[in-house]
Amino acid sequence: MDFMTTILPLGILIILMYVLMIKPQQKREKAAKQMRNSLTVGDEIITIGGICGKVVKTKEESVIIQVGADKTKFEIMRWAVSQVVNGGEARAEKTEDEEAPKKALPKRLKKSEQAESEAPAPEENTEA
Repeated sequence: MDFMTTILPLGILIILMYVLMIKPQQKREKAAKQMRNSLTVGDEIITIGGICGKVVKTKEESVIIQVGADKTKFEIMRWAVSQVVNGGEARAEKTEDEEAPKKALPKRLKKSEQAESEAPAPEENTEA
């Protein structure tokens, strides 16, 4: 009986540690690996060193990114990618935007259109 009371709390502690610490870490690693493997040309990324760039070419174990105004290109390893700034969701939104482009009006024109829509329409005289 003493043996069971000693081992039971230790077993519960080990199970609790696995559920609270190890399993979430495995989930984060799996998501990061999936994100790195799904990199495509045109994705904007941030490396673990803080470098922001655009993916120009992908290889099996590395990625070539374009950085800065002078468009410098260099090769980094896939594991060095920290996050994708605009990935697949942005591409899906772009295709929707291309189908129905929005026309942006200057603020002055927007205000004048609002004023015209708020003003009552002139009534026509039919007495003639």
